[in-house]
Amino acid sequence: MFDLMLRRVLIFAVLFFSVAALGKTRYQPLPVRLDHDGEKWADKTLHKLSIEEKVGQLFMIWTRAEFLNTASPDYARLRDTMNQYHVGSFAMTVRYEPPFLYKNQPYEAAELLNRLQQDSKLPLLVAADFELGVSNRLNGTTNFPNAMALGATGNLQYAEAFGRITAQEARAVGVHWNFFPVADVNSNPANPIINTRSFGEDPQQVGEMVSAYIRGAHSGGMLVTAKHFPGHGNTATDSHLGLAQVTGDWSRLETVELPPFRKAIQAGVDSIMVAHVTVPALDPSPRGVATISPVIVSQLLKHELHFPGIVITDALDMGALTRLYSTNIGQEAVDAFKAGNDMLLIPPDLDAAYRAMVAAVRSGEIPESRLDESVLKILKIKAALGLHKARLIDLPTIAGALGRPENVALGQQMADDAVTLVRQNGAVLPLTKAGTTPAGLPYQTMAEVRNRLTVVIFTDDVRLDTGRTLERQIKARVPDANVIYADPRLASAISGGVLVDVKAAAKVVAAIYSSPTAGKMLRTNTGVQNSVSMADESASLLQQILGAAAAKTVVVALGNPYIAKDFPEVQNYLCTFSSVPVSEISAVKALFGEINSRGHLPITIPGVAVRGAGSPGQ
Repeated sequence: MFDLMLRRVLIFAVLFFSVAALGKTRYQPLPVRLDHDGEKWADKTLHKLSIEEKVGQLFMIWTRAEFLNTASPDYARLRDTMNQYHVGSFAMTVRYEPPFLYKNQPYEAAELLNRLQQDSKLPLLVAADFELGVSNRLNGTTNFPNAMALGATGNLQYAEAFGRITAQEARAVGVHWNFFPVADVNSNPANPIINTRSFGEDPQQVGEMVSAYIRGAHSGGMLVTAKHFPGHGNTATDSHLGLAQVTGDWSRLETVELPPFRKAIQAGVDSIMVAHVTVPALDPSPRGVATISPVIVSQLLKHELHFPGIVITDALDMGALTRLYSTNIGQEAVDAFKAGNDMLLIPPDLDAAYRAMVAAVRSGEIPESRLDESVLKILKIKAALGLHKARLIDLPTIAGALGRPENVALGQQMADDAVTLVRQNGAVLPLTKAGTTPAGLPYQTMAEVRNRLTVVIFTDDVRLDTGRTLERQIKARVPDANVIYADPRLASAISGGVLVDVKAAAKVVAAIYSSPTAGKMLRTNTGVQNSVSMADESASLLQQILGAAAAKTVVVALGNPYIAKDFPEVQNYLCTFSSVPVSEISAVKALFGEINSRGHLPITIPGVAVRGAGSPGQ
């Protein structure tokens, strides 16, 4: 009897400690570090893989962060695609139906990523575009302003904290790799796709901000990507739609475009993303797009700049590149890989790209040793993340990891410190708060309408949430504020009524929401226009407002700060460099004098103000 009890105790002990041991390695570990065991796993795994499996490790495809039943056709297609093509990585995103971006919930994203990890033969690498932090895609997370807002603060500690908090929240939901920071120097005011995504126009400051972000992200256990090499800041074309050209000779590239990437490499950046741009000073060939240029990828980035990490293409389904391969879309991936890229992001036709790559390796067009070189890099990164030991994330920890109050407060402080007062005539700011008339009964509070303040919110589409936080914040201070929404479809029709209200008001706020959006183009009377400029109809309405009431109007740029260059009549001009809720709150606080406008322009606005301008203490 005693022997039986002893055996049971021993069996229980073995099971208990075995479960405890498994518990230590079940969930993804931190920090990121490649040890001897990880290197052995990467080498051993590489030699076990077939050519088809190796090729699959090069591809990264989309997955939406949404709930999918395990037996649903949608999940079956996603799982089967992953397994059929041996896909090694996913880029997590959410549903986007222009102009609507449908953010989703963290638990849904984490559960789906966990399930994909379980259904994959090899551990998956998961990346995302978290340029504004995890709040770029998921609700309930810390809200940060755009990179240019951080540039306006000049605070490197903010950039480092931005990286650290984003890393902690990303890893909590199962994302290992952020396609950020943007290392582009936004030296072209007409740039339609970089703009506020850049830290500014000064190469030194951009490089320092990039380095600080990388330090912070690494401290939180996240991989990062500097983009878009060799620089997308001095362009006037959206590469999602067409082929952009980076002008300037080698001297300019060496002093403007390349320094932030050098800084990123020195800071230990894990990956660099190559842009779909032409750079005649580097590669003057007719098909010298950076992504498929051995001169730019292999010679400049890998050999001359000594970058040892993962080189990844920008999305291969972007119009700038697909137009070159319209008759043979699979060759696009082959040429990008031959140029020196290690990973192939979002091919427009996965089947064609995969088959072309396998054929190229089998024919000798791509040596298998070259394939092994890139695959080994990818496997080592996975091992450094500890994915060879534990792929899953612990779902119950999400509640304590995302949207921590101290992080939320810091994100708001960053937005507050970014607000920059570029112009003022002394007659408008600060705005004055107004109370309400108390009512004797519940639900019957009455606001006295006195035409003190009219607010015109210019947005791309009045159906969006754009401006709603701004409106709530203003009405909390001036309950009878007259708030009007205008978009290009409505601007002409409502202009008469808007001007009546503007002329009657004591003061006017014109809030301009204009941010770089991939693939967005505006058709105007003069053709296709810069996507961060105002549409003709909206611009005409703003012009009329300024013509009637410039002296009592403050224009607030919630996004593109260059807007003022098209409206020289502006007498009061405030920039937040971002349109996210924290920036809307900061704008209202500055308008009512609750915070000082401490920011300084990180860019030059032609004809309006130079870099460094601002009015601290106002």
